[in-house]
Amino acid sequence: MDEQNRNLILATALSFLVILVWFWLFPPEEVQPPVEDASVATQNVDATLPTASGTETTTTTVAPSEDVVEAGRIDIETGKLLGSISLQGGRIDDLSLLGYQETIEEGSPTVKLLKPEGEREAYFAAYGWIGLDGLTAVPTPETLWSLESGETLTVDTPVTLVWDNGEGQTFRRTISVDEEFMFTVTQSVENNGADITARPYGLLRRYGEPSDLKNFFILHEGLVRMSDGELEETDYDDIVDYTENEGRIDVAEQGWIGWTDHYWMTTLIPDPGTGFRSETRYFANRDIYQAEAVLAPMTIAAGTTSEITTHLFAGAKEWDAIRAYEEEGVEGFLDSIDWGWFFFLTKPIFWLLHTLNVMIGNMGWAIIALTFVIKLIVLPLAYKSYVSMAKMKELQPEMEALKERVGEDRQAMQQGMMKLYKDNKVNPASGCLPILIQIPIFFSLYKVIFVTIELRHAPWIGWIKDLSAPDPSSIFNMFGLFPWDAPEPTSFMALIFIGILPILLGISMWLQQKLNPAPTDPTQKMIFAWMPWVFMFMLGGFASGLVIYWIANNVITFIQQYSIMRSVGAKPDIFGNIRDGFKRASKPDADDSKSKGK
Repeated sequence: MDEQNRNLILATALSFLVILVWFWLFPPEEVQPPVEDASVATQNVDATLPTASGTETTTTTVAPSEDVVEAGRIDIETGKLLGSISLQGGRIDDLSLLGYQETIEEGSPTVKLLKPEGEREAYFAAYGWIGLDGLTAVPTPETLWSLESGETLTVDTPVTLVWDNGEGQTFRRTISVDEEFMFTVTQSVENNGADITARPYGLLRRYGEPSDLKNFFILHEGLVRMSDGELEETDYDDIVDYTENEGRIDVAEQGWIGWTDHYWMTTLIPDPGTGFRSETRYFANRDIYQAEAVLAPMTIAAGTTSEITTHLFAGAKEWDAIRAYEEEGVEGFLDSIDWGWFFFLTKPIFWLLHTLNVMIGNMGWAIIALTFVIKLIVLPLAYKSYVSMAKMKELQPEMEALKERVGEDRQAMQQGMMKLYKDNKVNPASGCLPILIQIPIFFSLYKVIFVTIELRHAPWIGWIKDLSAPDPSSIFNMFGLFPWDAPEPTSFMALIFIGILPILLGISMWLQQKLNPAPTDPTQKMIFAWMPWVFMFMLGGFASGLVIYWIANNVITFIQQYSIMRSVGAKPDIFGNIRDGFKRASKPDADDSKSKGK
């Protein structure tokens, strides 16, 4: 076996190894099987809320009731929310997000964020009081409330619930909602008995992990909370392993706690300046995750009324809305969006992308415009690199001649190359600079495209209906000509059902590569020749928005590099190289005989 064939086999094996490792690290999402028996959600669970003092034993026991779905309800109707509040516990447990559908198909159901007990993946917000000194009868998430005022909860009409404990205390709960996703909950106690002490709380209870959990390293799903400026993101499996009180944090002034999904979030937010106990727990007997905001004890003197106000965010992680809440005083609320390690890049990149989308009106073209802006910003650094690469390209014939002279003497080859670089004032390392700059930008943009809701179900052109999803075209549907989708891709099926955008990506990388000096080592040369096509398959399952960025980046880089090379006197013959490549491919025997003659 000659050296050329051996290198070809080695490069092919390495390429497929890279693909296999990639699909092992980033496997396709598994479809979760439906839960056949939802009745387990109605079984009792001992979910207690301990008091502030470690010596006190008073608790509020929350035992789910089978009658919760049958209790009276108060409708919720706003421009963005539709649902209802259960009079049993006064729970906010039925909430759909208008404007967001589960899929892009016509008639797809609206996304349902909160669900009452008895339904699969029950998920709700509840409020209550912990009775301390002098108070034994308190409302719990099971208490049956009465409607005192209001009929339907809207932006303009709050509702008030009332409950009398029969021992001299009357509890009220007033709930209002704004035009976005923020509820305001005011709890009050009218005390007509002796002096009492009570501690208000709010909780978010989730039955099991969400079925659409991505379990992808680039995205956080699970607990998210802010505690006096410290952000914490904890996965569900880590919460399961918590020991007693491990999930407890005492917040002095500023904080919030809740559950975050890919695009949705529920968060308990005490008023700024209010201290509270932020706690998360897992109840293994019924697979329940719970986040709590337990406020400081309040003493209510006889004949007086005391109240406390907290807030509940329940909705989509829209950048504009969350930013507005942060500006109104919810400290660090923008960090509830998972910006990642490169937050110093992802935040400004998203701001620019958002601004361009508002101006252009199409997120796909906004991504291309963003790419152009980024390439313009890094052009001064890229210019020096492209000039260096142009000089190295011009030195290619001399390097080939040097290789023929020294043969297999690697030390002589290295010394000769260094002399060539020095005599021609070429720095080979400078050619890596644009790549090093692009790596964090690439990951930051990928993060933006993956986690921000603005790209969810955002169309571009023709067959690209969702920029957050992979290109749906393939040879199976004649690249979008037929109105059916390719089968669900698996690790190997993805190699067959490759879309138009990944193919364009491979071609753009191949063209750009033709401007760069080829490695002198045959193995490296062969690996570099395979790289565009390996990346074509690797990125084929990525979000279309990211592939569009990479194509645009390659095209703009090609134009920049070609223009700069021409400006410094280099004459890259791209199309000549392509013609020569086709000629060599069509006459393998002649090439082999030449190589053997040498």
